[in-house]
Amino acid sequence: MPTEQEYRQRITNYNWIDLQNLWSAIKNRNTPNWGSGKAFEYFILKCFEWCGAEVVYPFSVRLFDETVEQIDGVIYLNQQAFIIECKDFTETASVNFEPIAKLRNQLMRRPASTIGCVFSNSGYTYPAVILANFLAPQSILLWEQIEIEYCLNNQNFDEGLILKYKKLVELGIPDYSINTFNT
Repeated sequence: MPTEQEYRQRITNYNWIDLQNLWSAIKNRNTPNWGSGKAFEYFILKCFEWCGAEVVYPFSVRLFDETVEQIDGVIYLNQQAFIIECKDFTETASVNFEPIAKLRNQLMRRPASTIGCVFSNSGYTYPAVILANFLAPQSILLWEQIEIEYCLNNQNFDEGLILKYKKLVELGIPDYSINTFNT
């Protein structure tokens, strides 16, 4: 199994065409030489990096000689920090509320202005959406496959994230769909 450093090295030279090809492979569940979910994590982060965001690739947080958190990544965009959680489940398994609850707990250890983003390749269960909508304070954005694809095709993950964040602030909606960028 490759290390995080080897995954980072692998994706370093990816361009938009490489990312589109990787996205096709992720959707087809054909990502040899990538650990479970790793292609999706690195794909998301690299897309944001290409759009000008500062990216921190996956890492572990240790406290008292114990690993207490596994962070899929961090994105800094326009002086705002976003902790990233990626879930690449099969088409028949939607993301349940556990990753959202886990991310909420990770956010509680961070400055209050930090926002979480959950990227799902297979949608969300109703309980997951309910939990995201009733978190206080609102601090987690939900991304779905159609939005990821839209941003990939338009090379505008940064604009998509800003729009989702604005709608969270203005409307309190964590799962606002940006696939058409109609405001």
